[in-house]
Amino acid sequence: MNTFIVSGAPHAHSGDSVRRNMLWVIGALVPAYVVSVIAFGWGAIWTMLISVAACMLFEWLIAKYLLKERPHLEDCSAILTGMLLAFNLPCNLPWWIVVIGALVAIGVGKMSFGGLGQNVFNPALVGRVFLLISFPAQMTTWPRPLGFHTSYLDAVTQATPLSEIKHAIVSGNVGLLDSLPSLWDMFLGKMAGSLGEVCAIALLAGGLVLIAARVITWHIPVSIIATVVLFSWIATPAGVEPHMFISYELLCGGLMLGAFFMATDYVTSPMTPLGKILFGIGIGFIMMVIRMWGSYPEGMSFAILIMNACVPLLNRIRPKRFGEKK
Repeated sequence: MNTFIVSGAPHAHSGDSVRRNMLWVIGALVPAYVVSVIAFGWGAIWTMLISVAACMLFEWLIAKYLLKERPHLEDCSAILTGMLLAFNLPCNLPWWIVVIGALVAIGVGKMSFGGLGQNVFNPALVGRVFLLISFPAQMTTWPRPLGFHTSYLDAVTQATPLSEIKHAIVSGNVGLLDSLPSLWDMFLGKMAGSLGEVCAIALLAGGLVLIAARVITWHIPVSIIATVVLFSWIATPAGVEPHMFISYELLCGGLMLGAFFMATDYVTSPMTPLGKILFGIGIGFIMMVIRMWGSYPEGMSFAILIMNACVPLLNRIRPKRFGEKK
């Protein structure tokens, strides 16, 4: 009699790995980072270097001396967290605030839950929101794209397009929208903002590459963008062309970065296609509510973190098993 020994799953390896996926996402972010360096110069370089180095250092220290385990920097997750944190910061932020953000992102947002694969919230957004609440003045002083400055702290500041849109909506003076950059300028990145919100075309291209490479799926980005389009069309202020308002909401702020690179995080997003679509709809809806009626002009970070908390509920939406009774 032949004896068959069946080992535990998986029975076939696809060649996929954490390191491979992290490198794909890092590579997809490179075009947007190149644009931010062209726009903000040394500020973009120093902010990125400090953020990535600090995230790697804190993960190594916490893993080795607090968790008493071998650090796994080779999976590149700390590098990606550092990049995403830097993309959410203004380039003229003092270096010590960047380091604090990295400590909170890694120490609180990731390692306090046990490390990679166990965190509930997106670590980079945990760090970003902590800094926004703790250092509101520094975190909302946005540099105007001027190229390479002599010092990354002496950038000329300017209100972001979202701040101007918020002011126009609150004041009821839609004529203020005439001072906004053109849609083409916003598409190419010629506007004030953080490193990751100055070039929609580069972020969109990187996101489409990730979808084509099957690193992420289309469900979350498409559902977020579709929700924003529908919400913007319904809530367009009087006296403003709907297509213009929709375009501004899509191209301004952290929508592209959040939709393609942060909301799609494997650990903090739902597992099923339906769950992902509901997740994306929730993010788009919450973000637009904050943008239109909240205290902050931007709401992507808060929307993603709120929906991260809903992921355990969304993961209960599972297809019925074959043969299971209703």
